[in-house]
Amino acid sequence: MRTMNDNGSAHRPTSEDVWRAIENASFAVLSHLTPTGEPRSSGVVYVATGGRMYVAVAPDSWKARHLASDGRLAVTVTVRRGGLLSLVFPIPPATVSFHATAVVHPAGAMPDTPAKLASLVPPERRAECRVIEIEPVGQFLTYGIGVSLNDLRNPTAARARVPVAEMASS
Repeated sequence: MRTMNDNGSAHRPTSEDVWRAIENASFAVLSHLTPTGEPRSSGVVYVATGGRMYVAVAPDSWKARHLASDGRLAVTVTVRRGGLLSLVFPIPPATVSFHATAVVHPAGAMPDTPAKLASLVPPERRAECRVIEIEPVGQFLTYGIGVSLNDLRNPTAARARVPVAEMASS
């Protein structure tokens, strides 16, 4: 929950608050342009640690092919809010959006990635999958991070721009 300054205005979320939200979530939407200029997006399950996100994909997937050619993308992470209340009331997720660069590692690079990522990939696919390493750049654009559920209804209170700060490796 957001706390108040002495002058009554709300504190903005910090880079650490945003990274914590990213590291505690596991679903994101990756968006980019194909080599022919067509927009493309896809939902992915990821793990995050040390200021990076990691996604395992099939070696022949469009994500592996297209991101390897350009390496630029936009990412939106959804952050579940409301706990049990969200089962009764339509509480939208909070979001973190940002620009990023991606490196597509070759098949077999799984041992060099976070152990949490290995748990997402079946053992029989680990040697052939490709790992996409995503590094946020610029600013995080947040909605609903560090605010009360009530403040989600107020776009001015719910939105923030937070600089991407380097995180120490976990």
